[in-house]
Amino acid sequence: MDTFDVLIIGGSASGLSCALVLGSAVDKPFAKNKKIGIVAHQKSSALNDALLNNVLGFKKGTLGNQILENGLNQLSELFPHVIQIEKEKVVKIEGEFPNFKVYTNKNSYNSKIVVVAVGASNLFNIEGLMQFVIPHHSLPPKKERIMLKNNNHLVADGIYVAGILAGWRSQFAIAAGSGAQVATDILTLWNDGYHSMVHHSIVK
Repeated sequence: MDTFDVLIIGGSASGLSCALVLGSAVDKPFAKNKKIGIVAHQKSSALNDALLNNVLGFKKGTLGNQILENGLNQLSELFPHVIQIEKEKVVKIEGEFPNFKVYTNKNSYNSKIVVVAVGASNLFNIEGLMQFVIPHHSLPPKKERIMLKNNNHLVADGIYVAGILAGWRSQFAIAAGSGAQVATDILTLWNDGYHSMVHHSIVK
């Protein structure tokens, strides 16, 4: 059974952003030996139907399904040490920090930290998290969206939520930023509380 330092659930904007930032820290002393995984379930992502004309840096006509595919490719090409788990859906989480067990429809995994980055549909049904489900406070009630009760993305010790499910509005840039924020929170945790970010530069 695979054991991860962090396992991200969801392969859309927030989950992929979280994975990319965590993966990019591979050369940091406090992160280089960490095992990172992502359950890259994308079937129910709202990006499948999205046209992203109002996202900084995206060309006119950029489709959400292209970003989903390109994001996984970017992750595998730049940071192949991040393990991508495909064609599995998480159905249950049990345990407590730092010993969680995550069950999918096919396998189970151990992880010290879990990041929940799936959609905010009222069909959300991951066993072990249902006690944290509340109505979404930043979307119209008629949309019947939910969120996980959290304090600055932290649901419970070792369990983070990212993206729209964290209570943010449904915009690509917001969801992606939320995932990146969670990643830097985890990097900070790994770095003994010293605030940590990852930047690349063309300056030699």
